[in-house]
Amino acid sequence: MHLKLDQQGPLYRQVTRALKAAIVDGTISTGMRLPSSRDLAAELGVGRNTVKNAFEQLIAEGYLASTIGSGTYALPVQANRPAPSANNVKSEPPSDYARRARLELRGGVGRIHDGVRYNFQYGNPIHEPASIDAWRRELAHAASTTVPAYPPTLGLPSLRSAVADYLRRRRGVTCVDDDILIVSGIQQALALTARVLVDPQDRVLIEEPHYFGARQIMASHGAHIVSIPTDDEGLVTTALPAGPAKLVVVTPGNQFPSGVLMSVRRRQELIEFAAANNCWIFEDDYDGEFRFESSPVPALVSLAPASRVIYAGTFSKVLFPSLRLGYLVLPPQLKRDYLNAKYLMDMGNPAVEQAAMARYIASGRFEQHLGRVVRLAKLRRAALLEGLARHDEGQLEWTAGSAGTYIIAWMPALSHAECARFIDYAMGRGLALYPIAPHFRAAPPCPGLLMGYAAMSPVEINAATRLLGNCLRSAINQGMISPR
Repeated sequence: MHLKLDQQGPLYRQVTRALKAAIVDGTISTGMRLPSSRDLAAELGVGRNTVKNAFEQLIAEGYLASTIGSGTYALPVQANRPAPSANNVKSEPPSDYARRARLELRGGVGRIHDGVRYNFQYGNPIHEPASIDAWRRELAHAASTTVPAYPPTLGLPSLRSAVADYLRRRRGVTCVDDDILIVSGIQQALALTARVLVDPQDRVLIEEPHYFGARQIMASHGAHIVSIPTDDEGLVTTALPAGPAKLVVVTPGNQFPSGVLMSVRRRQELIEFAAANNCWIFEDDYDGEFRFESSPVPALVSLAPASRVIYAGTFSKVLFPSLRLGYLVLPPQLKRDYLNAKYLMDMGNPAVEQAAMARYIASGRFEQHLGRVVRLAKLRRAALLEGLARHDEGQLEWTAGSAGTYIIAWMPALSHAECARFIDYAMGRGLALYPIAPHFRAAPPCPGLLMGYAAMSPVEINAATRLLGNCLRSAINQGMISPR
């Protein structure tokens, strides 16, 4: 019997795969008696136990049958049937949720470029070696001391206590440990909120512009999305619609992506709207600590003692996104429903990371780290603004609020198609740029770039803006961009 081994992995696995392939393609026909394990081992030049192990595996899988005193025989299988190709697989979405998700994510799950010289990707963290070393020590300690059992679905009590204490002191949030639910970042916080609150065709109000992930999650759950404009005071509350709405998703501490701080008057009007319309507010406080011209502003939820506000925070921006750790402050009447949804989704976040974070916060090292990264972000922001002023070639008009780790650089002389071509051109020269358009439901009047600067040092930012200027000049000289 001729069998070709593929030289991949243990010998008995190779023999198993070779025999299985021969049975499936009909080389070994149904009912055919196979050589004895001794004879086949000699023929293949392998040990007898190798063949016996392969026979036993194929008997267990239903490809062979063995009869004492008679031998080993091939059983009937669906032979000679080609595996379905990608073109033959039915491509219709298997559910309404899958259909809506495909529609929302038809452009893919986000453009993230690795390996380029300079990357203005928003969301990349500040690399701060001292804090990373401290975090590694906390992880090592937690790994050796954490109980190896399922953690509480709400989160470890030590972390919930540390988060509640931090929010009371730093964000003006009136909360206790039992109000806190530990989640895997803002993305999961939004997904849980959609599961708990939103039925198909419920109205969900979002800012325009907005974080596109919020829109995608709510629309994928069947929400009827209504866009509410923003201005230099944040969400325009006079544009809130009459009639029922289930949820309003806002970023009052640093409107994403415009960088505007919602005024106290607008905050109060939004809370009054929610109370009058039996509506919930999802407060996305994604980077409320990154303020450069004042202390962090108290959260919206601090104005709503009888709260209809679901407050969400994350450690992704102040530490690193790969941590996938955040938190919710829940109104009491929603706690059970969120707990149920979290349990059904993943039963709870990994305990080791939670324990490490709890100790990191309680020791004071987290707030020390926070002070350092805010100072570093301020220096990097200044470097970016200075570099754009030197190298913009008259093509960019930027808005830089007093918070956050990104700016918007508008390109008013270009069409959206020209901006897309320029982004591709810059990528070819080692510069990753990202359009602002995905954060609008309707295309903005002119294209622009969302430029995150946290992950680059001032020296790298200077070099990146110089390269940006070179790309702009080359694009103008080649007729891709008209000079202004």
